[in-house]
Amino acid sequence: MTISAIILLAGSFALSAVLTTVVRKLATRTGFVAHPSQDRYHQTIVPLGGGIAIFITLMLFILAATIAINIFPTRLNLLAQTANIDLVDFLAKINQLWFILLCIFILFALGLLDDIKSLSPYSKLIVQFVVAAIAAVFADIRIEFFIESKIITSAISAVWIVLIINAFNFLDNMDGAAAGIAAIAGSILFTAAVISGQVFVGGLAIVFIGTLLGFLIFNFPPAKIFMGDAGSLVIGFFVALLTLRTTYYQEAQSGQWYAVFMPLVVMAVPLYDFISVTLLRISQGKSPFIGDTQHFSHRLKRHGLTDTQTVLTLYLATLCTGLGATFLYQVNLVGVILILAQTIMVLAIIAILESTAKDGKTSN
Repeated sequence: MTISAIILLAGSFALSAVLTTVVRKLATRTGFVAHPSQDRYHQTIVPLGGGIAIFITLMLFILAATIAINIFPTRLNLLAQTANIDLVDFLAKINQLWFILLCIFILFALGLLDDIKSLSPYSKLIVQFVVAAIAAVFADIRIEFFIESKIITSAISAVWIVLIINAFNFLDNMDGAAAGIAAIAGSILFTAAVISGQVFVGGLAIVFIGTLLGFLIFNFPPAKIFMGDAGSLVIGFFVALLTLRTTYYQEAQSGQWYAVFMPLVVMAVPLYDFISVTLLRISQGKSPFIGDTQHFSHRLKRHGLTDTQTVLTLYLATLCTGLGATFLYQVNLVGVILILAQTIMVLAIIAILESTAKDGKTSN
C-alpha cells in the first residue's frame, strides 16, 4: 500500500506539473489570461487554464485505474486478498467512478465556460445542484450516519457538496490559497481513510494531493498561472467527495463516534471564509456571488502581509484545525470538547484579525 501510494503521488504530481507547464504556455499564446480588475487582487496579467491541467490529471488517473481494474481482474483479486478487502464492495465502488468522472467533467466544462465567458451565478448554482444530486444518488457520495432514508441523506449530501464547491470557489482569491488548503484537507482526509482501511478513498485522495501539489508549484506566490473556475469547482467537488466517502465511525469497532465531526473541523477555515464573506456582502446589499476583496486573505494583506505570508497564514490556520481533527478517533468527550474549542479559538483569532484590518484596497 505504501509503495502504491508513493507511485500514485509521484505520478500525479509529475503529470500535473508537466500539464500545467504546457497549459501555461498555450494560455499565454492564445490570450487566455486574467486581466487586473477592481474585484481582483492581482495587478498583472496572469495566464488562466490551470484547471485544465488539474482536470486532465484527475481524469486520466481515475480513467486508467477503472480500465486497468476491468482488464486485470486476477491481479485485483490478489490485491484484495493481500489487503483484506471485500472484493464485491470494492468493485461496486469502482463502478461508481464512472459517475464521478461524469460529475467532474460537467463541473469542469461549467467552470471553463465561465472562465471564457462569464455566466450567471444562479445558472451555475443550478448546474452544481444537478451534479451534486447525480453524485449523491448514483455515485453514492452521501452521508449515511444515523440516517436511514436515502432521500434525506441524498438531499443533505447534495447541499453539502454545493456548499464545499462554492467554499473553494470563494477561496480561490489569492495565489496558492485554494490549491494549498485543498491539499492540506486532502492529506488529513487521506489519513482518516488509512486509519479506516479504505483503499478506494485513500487512492482517490493521494492522486488528488499529488495533482494539487504539481499545480501549486506554479500557483504559489507569485502565481505564474491561475486555476480559474474550471479548477476551483473541480477541487471543491473532490474535497466534498472525500469528506462524504471517508468512514469516520464504524459501530463494529471500538472507536468513538465523535470522529464524525472531522469534516466540519477540517473545513472550518474555508467554511468560515465562505459564510463570513457571504453574510458581509448580503449586509452591504450586494449579491453574495459577485467577487470583491473582502475575504480573510485580503484583510490580512491590509495588515501589511505579503502574498506569501498571507497564504502561509491560511495554511497554518487550516493545519491547526485539521491536525486536531485527526485525534477525534482517539479522544473521549472531554477531548472532543477541547478540539472543538481549539477550532472555535482559531476562528476567533481570524475574526479579530478581520475586524482590526485597515480600510482600503489591497496593494495587490
